[in-house]
Amino acid sequence: MKNPIILWIVKLIAVVILLQTLYFKFTAAEESVYIFQTLGIEPFGRIGSGVVELIASILILIPRTTLLGALLGLGTMLGAIFSHIFVLGIEVQNDGGTLFVLALITLLSCLLLVYAERNKIPDLLRFKL
Repeated sequence: MKNPIILWIVKLIAVVILLQTLYFKFTAAEESVYIFQTLGIEPFGRIGSGVVELIASILILIPRTTLLGALLGLGTMLGAIFSHIFVLGIEVQNDGGTLFVLALITLLSCLLLVYAERNKIPDLLRFKL
């Protein structure tokens, strides 16, 4: 993916979705609390995942750290998708599967970013002091 405009659109899709969920996580919205209670990790899982998503969003927007942020977002969304598939169900509290679809879109956006930044992967594996 060489087109910088498309790359920024993909970044913004991931970041907007990640950031819009923070309001619900950090304000202990009913649906968010329900999800993390069902998973057995309320409130620490809710707040912790919110912090990780905030960090991932910031890293995605900084060109030097896009790969790291995308990998963090990818891992977080894999956790969300597996939680939906194996514990919560696709539809949570009659949301029509919206949260699941948003997780899939974010996962795909992060995958595209990792692919676009794949040439930087060896740099992540090098330890520098």
